[in-house]
Amino acid sequence: MSTLKDVARLAHCHPSTVSRALSNTSYIHPDTRARIMAAVEELSYHPDIIARGLKKGKRHTIGMIVPNLHITIFDDIAQSIDTAARSLGYSVLFCHTNDDPETERECLDRLRSGFTDGIIIASTGRNNSMLRDIHSDGLAVVQIIRQHDDSISSIVSDYRTGSYNAVKYLYAKGCRKIALVNGIHKGVYALSTYRTRYEGYVSAVNELGLAEICVCSGSVVNTFEEGCRCVGELLKVCPDADAIMTAVDIFGMAALKVLRERDIDVPDECRVVSLTGCLVGHLLEKSLTSFEIPAELIGDTAVRMLVDEIEAPKDSKPEVQNVVLPASLSERESS
Repeated sequence: MSTLKDVARLAHCHPSTVSRALSNTSYIHPDTRARIMAAVEELSYHPDIIARGLKKGKRHTIGMIVPNLHITIFDDIAQSIDTAARSLGYSVLFCHTNDDPETERECLDRLRSGFTDGIIIASTGRNNSMLRDIHSDGLAVVQIIRQHDDSISSIVSDYRTGSYNAVKYLYAKGCRKIALVNGIHKGVYALSTYRTRYEGYVSAVNELGLAEICVCSGSVVNTFEEGCRCVGELLKVCPDADAIMTAVDIFGMAALKVLRERDIDVPDECRVVSLTGCLVGHLLEKSLTSFEIPAELIGDTAVRMLVDEIEAPKDSKPEVQNVVLPASLSERESS
């Protein structure tokens, strides 16, 4: 790992000059400053920036990195995180990535550079090595919703069981052609949330002797338009589907719209169930049945886990915790 002396050596100047340039405490010749900044970039220099922040004491600031906050479970969790953080004397910096690994890397770079005491993240899973480096540097990290690394604490929901129970619920309602509109669950862009939901779905339909009917999103970003496309594709494959399970609420909303446009009555002809469940579900014209993830509890627990790690002495940091919470059924008009 690079040090201030490494930067000074590459920039052909004294370490104290590097320190003054980075802190802007005195005049540095423009050419010298340019050499120093080029060396900082080339060496990906971070540790001493963190150390300087620690010398000034805790920032009492938490960084939160999520895919987006628009009609998603992350909106609900963000509010819970902000409330819990304030109660403990911390503020929160929010970053969103649209599930782009490069954007996520840039967010991590900013948050690690002395601005925060810890990071709560719903990651893409493509920057695990960087997350481990940040954690080993002494910055507290907690994963939410998505667990990509067992060596870092996490709090998620039991997506597999939720999906399995959703199939059983719909079967008990008389449905026999139960379809799943899922996020990306295979390949390099697959996320654990969608993979385990798919596994729960397949386990249940096989157990009940039903056919597997699944359409997977082609986009890493869950949008209403992509949900409409997926539901339209599903109805081409199985026009008489009598139940549609969706991985996220935005796809559930899309399902209600597409079914209404095709004069397919919900729930008499086709039932719709979301496997995520956020606060907006009960506000729709046709309220959406969902297996709801406990967003408030996830946010509150994540903050407390993070702050426990931040405030623990260096020689007695808490052990890694991987917490799994159940989803609960909220039965509404769509089923």
